[in-house]
Amino acid sequence: MLLALLSACSEPQTGPAEVRWDRDICERCRMVLSDPHFAAQIRYFPPGKRSQVAKFDDIGCAVLWLREQPWKDDPKTEIWVADYRNKNWIDARSASYVRLKTSPMEYGLGAQPESTPGALTFDQAIAHIDEVEERFNVHGLQLQERLRQQALEREKLKNSTVTPAQTTQ
Repeated sequence: MLLALLSACSEPQTGPAEVRWDRDICERCRMVLSDPHFAAQIRYFPPGKRSQVAKFDDIGCAVLWLREQPWKDDPKTEIWVADYRNKNWIDARSASYVRLKTSPMEYGLGAQPESTPGALTFDQAIAHIDEVEERFNVHGLQLQERLRQQALEREKLKNSTVTPAQTTQ
């Protein structure tokens, strides 16, 4: 117990924290952090307390979670994201984001420290996340319900389609 207390006191108060892969849980969606290529962290500073770190499985979760916090505009708040190629932590605000086919929560963004043609800035990445969230509501049952409704509609259309052979009978 004393060792745990001492290690907690010696944890740095800035920068990303150590992630326990397949054990730590995303603060927003509650999924286990398992892909180090897309993880994100937010270090925040509650008034009168030591800094705290929230961990996320995707930059989209981090951005949406941060937006709901009362201290979201605190300039001391640090946002870290993994470089999708080598898993090194980089400052999310200065990172460039490339569109990928997949990421843990399907926001489809990979972070990297250098800009490349077509890469998004942090603000553009936030706009992309908002667009994906509005289009698919990734974190809710609304997506599952919408897909179920679409399948029912397709089935209705398939069953109600009149074929030429049916009209002559």
